[in-house]
Amino acid sequence: MNVKTISLLAIIATWGMNAHASGAFGALDVLRAEQNISATAAGSIVPVCEFDRAPSRPLPLAEAVERTLCNNPKTRAAWAAVKAQAAGVGVARAAYLPTISANLQGVRENSVTNVDNHPMLSTDIASTVHAESVSLNWLLYDFGGREAALKNANALLEAARATQDATLQSFFAQTAKDYYASKTAIGSLQAAQDVELMTRQSMTAAQARADKGVAPITDALQAQTQHEQAVFSLTKAQSDAQTALGTLAADMNLDPSMPLELPAVTDNVQTGKDFSEPVAAMIRDVQLSHPSVRAAQAQYEAAMAKVTQTRAQGLPSISLVAKYSRNNEPQSMGVGEPTFPSTGHDAYIGVQLSIPLFEGFGRHYQVDQAKAQAERQEYALEDAKRQVGLDVWSSYQTLTGATQNAQNSANLLAIAQRSWDAAKHRYDAGVGNILELMNTQAALANAKQRRVQALADWDNARVDLAAKLGRLGRGDLE
Repeated sequence: MNVKTISLLAIIATWGMNAHASGAFGALDVLRAEQNISATAAGSIVPVCEFDRAPSRPLPLAEAVERTLCNNPKTRAAWAAVKAQAAGVGVARAAYLPTISANLQGVRENSVTNVDNHPMLSTDIASTVHAESVSLNWLLYDFGGREAALKNANALLEAARATQDATLQSFFAQTAKDYYASKTAIGSLQAAQDVELMTRQSMTAAQARADKGVAPITDALQAQTQHEQAVFSLTKAQSDAQTALGTLAADMNLDPSMPLELPAVTDNVQTGKDFSEPVAAMIRDVQLSHPSVRAAQAQYEAAMAKVTQTRAQGLPSISLVAKYSRNNEPQSMGVGEPTFPSTGHDAYIGVQLSIPLFEGFGRHYQVDQAKAQAERQEYALEDAKRQVGLDVWSSYQTLTGATQNAQNSANLLAIAQRSWDAAKHRYDAGVGNILELMNTQAALANAKQRRVQALADWDNARVDLAAKLGRLGRGDLE
């Protein structure tokens, strides 16, 4: 009896009765395989998933992310995969324990034998027969097969947990992206409304000047044209905003038609870099610690353990076998003699050696197949490291550009606003022309759109880089 078997038996003796008292998932966890499963689909990011039926108004980013991580079908599927692999570890640990089976049989037996020309030798037996047996089989040694199976199960569990972490990071970032996209769409809608009002006022002023004869009718027509273009843009902005809000609702597993209200885009955000370490250091770190890399590493280790397990399954094994049985089958002294009630029992205990002698060369090819799978996982690990490094590099450059453009957009908006104010003042004073007014008007509308987009791009780039680094957590919800 090895150390692992003794440890598992001790666990059963200590925890068996307590675990039997509860029926919740993981409660009947005698072999401690399911004890570290997160309480929710959101893992440690959201320990308790409890929400009102309708989202808050306005909806903060924290609630949007929490609802998504808790309720999105894909995050729940990743959580279920962890549960399945944890149960697989339990199965692998159970292989160290004996199997005990009982067989109970109760039959009504009626046996008739007619011997021609010798009626004295004929029999007619009717009896009720009971038989009970208990069998034990305990695999004692198998050249490392069970140990390799347990390593494989543990590695697959670690891969499932890392995959869950990667899924949560991905949906955290996706929800933030959709959240900021919704805010951008709403900000663009507000900007389009401002532009529509601005062009309507210009159209009214141009029409008044044309009516008074101080400006040509073409000024009024050009102002009307620009106003119609603003109305067109406003209609599209309304559609884009509803589409973005529906996408965000779907992330949270809500009906896309669920009304959502988001806080307004403001200019008081601090668009500074949150990551001061060199990008090369980020890439080195992420190639070791990112959840997708950890998942690939665990898959590779599981594949290597599978090679050992497959090879060991073709080697001899030693088992302890035992059986006890009893029955009350009636006995007869001979042909034609009456039967008499009787009881009997049978018992044995011993050691069984099983030696696979020939499997049609199948074991050889099974080992080759397992080796090829391990080789494929090794390449998948290399590719995961390559991909996360590229993702960090790209996200870092995007954040750098978004940070610079956030300041550029503020400067652009300030200049465009002053240009518009000056052009409107000149036009109202009668010294400016409609072309100058419309040009500055269009420039201001464009600057407002770019400012809204730049702020959203910076927020999204910041969260995206954190996700690519695998660092998104509860602190990012504040």
